[in-house]
Amino acid sequence: MSFESTKPFQDFAHFPRGLRRCGEFTVAEAQLLEQSGHAMLALYTGQRAPNCDDEQRFFEQVQQGAASESRHAKVWLKYLKVIGPKRVHRLCSPMTAGSSGDDDYEPAEDSAE
Repeated sequence: MSFESTKPFQDFAHFPRGLRRCGEFTVAEAQLLEQSGHAMLALYTGQRAPNCDDEQRFFEQVQQGAASESRHAKVWLKYLKVIGPKRVHRLCSPMTAGSSGDDDYEPAEDSAE
């Protein structure tokens, strides 16, 4: 059997409430990660060599970053995307070091006096 694991895969560092309750994965994806996650992690990090064609296909697709047919590879790539660095979107551009930004600023005079 391919993707054998002796214990369920849990990543409490990234998902403190568990994979099923994080809201990022469907029930089927969470079950697949829990059942085969340790095997997929070992294949991904190179700690384990592929034992069958399914595992070899998984390894190749994950290395390419595109999973077309392997559901294990699709779920693993989604897992890597979820735990990866988050993109930060800024609403304004950062100030450059040379310009302080207040060169053309003139305070309005109080005309009520």
